Amino acid sequence: MKIVHHGGAKGVTGSCHELFIDHDHSVLIDCGLFQGHDISKTQPETEQLKIDFPIENIEALIITHCHIDHVGRLPYLMMAGFDQKIICSIATAQLIPLVLEDALKIGITKNSKLIESFLEKIETLLMPLPYGKWLGLSDIKIRLQSAGHILGSAFVEIQKGNGSKSDKIVFSGDLGAPYTPLLPAPKSPYRADTLVLESTYGDKIHQNRKERIKTLKTMIESCFKNRGTILIPAFSIGRTQELLYEIEHIIHRYGKRQAAHQIQWEDLDIIVDSPLANKFSEVYQTLASCWDREAKRRLKKGRHPLSFEQVLTINDHQEHLRTVDYLKKSGRPVIVLAASGMCSGGRIVNYIKALIEDPRTDILFVGYQAKGTIGRKIQKYGPQNGYVQIENQKYTIAAGINTIRGYSAHADQENLLRFIKGIRKKPSIIRLVHGERYAQKALKDKIEAAFPEITVEINTKGTRNKRLRVQGTDGKGNKR
Repeated sequence: MKIVHHGGAKGVTGSCHELFIDHDHSVLIDCGLFQGHDISKTQPETEQLKIDFPIENIEALIITHCHIDHVGRLPYLMMAGFDQKIICSIATAQLIPLVLEDALKIGITKNSKLIESFLEKIETLLMPLPYGKWLGLSDIKIRLQSAGHILGSAFVEIQKGNGSKSDKIVFSGDLGAPYTPLLPAPKSPYRADTLVLESTYGDKIHQNRKERIKTLKTMIESCFKNRGTILIPAFSIGRTQELLYEIEHIIHRYGKRQAAHQIQWEDLDIIVDSPLANKFSEVYQTLASCWDREAKRRLKKGRHPLSFEQVLTINDHQEHLRTVDYLKKSGRPVIVLAASGMCSGGRIVNYIKALIEDPRTDILFVGYQAKGTIGRKIQKYGPQNGYVQIENQKYTIAAGINTIRGYSAHADQENLLRFIKGIRKKPSIIRLVHGERYAQKALKDKIEAAFPEITVEINTKGTRNKRLRVQGTDGKGNKR
């Protein structure tokens, strides 16, 4: 079997990997959108969105989870003529129409009939697969296992052949960290001959969960000393729900204590200004059976971790604009959660344009900011009282810029090494993807030191579409 990377091999966006079962048959794992520095500066954006590889022999698309950097090019794949099975987890099958509807409205068309037609087509192709169940396809078997990244996320096991002569490749997708809010931790597969492993935080060690909650509480209290609005850019799916879950816990525990001068935690307003995030939160609640034991216990006690009374949801666009204008004039101490998580679009951009020059404002980053995104630029130049350019206009950064680096739904270096260690029959080869070069190099060094019998590969080629043969060793250093 061979792997071709059509994206996500040299950066953290655009994940798209094609596994050739043989010369005439293949499956596609994810089909994501490029963002930030992963977008070519020499090629028009419309050209980059086109599917630039043959699809005639692709028998199925397997989706690891429904973040836009893993599914955002699916509409373009469909436009290119793809009409095969789309295999994903049960939860992802419920979430993905919401993601794609939003992506279509923003990037392709406002025509409701065209969007409805496309979504109906998607529904006919979706094949929800329960975790742990094998699915036969041509000469391979496919199984999804919980990845603990967002609701419905999965890593993919693909096996060709049977018994001792079989070959098993595992695609990690995005792996979650242990003790991620709401979600069970991922468990390593029993065996992998080849592991295609994400490396987003291959050079980092996160704070533990208890420290993260403490840091979040302390950071919010510190920001409110400025008596202004706290803006938290957050992805609509996953991060928004995790933050709501953690903030509900803080309010539950410290309700009568002060979060700011003359403001108790239980009186604090949290605005979730994202129609998509609000829809996702509703779906998350209907899928409470997928939550971890801690979250289920809170539900049994009558708590509502995603829809507590301090939360104000905004869906209407005019209400959004009025809220932005009101906060610009008043600087009222509230927390605003809005997408996108990297400030590369969405409603958070309007808040930033309106409030970033106000010293009462604080911007709190709780997720990865890819190179080239507005979020990364604010993060970099904000402490220097620099500026950021948004939609061809310069904005001086007077707002406080804060980052909680450990607050991530991605596994860190230790988690990734633990995932490898948990594989009973170790891979002979690990291919690192979904990471910036320095993170991949750091993780490669750690893996080689811990597991000298494993060959670790990083794609150093300049093209997204370079075909690389999957090969490994027999445990004695001999190529197989």
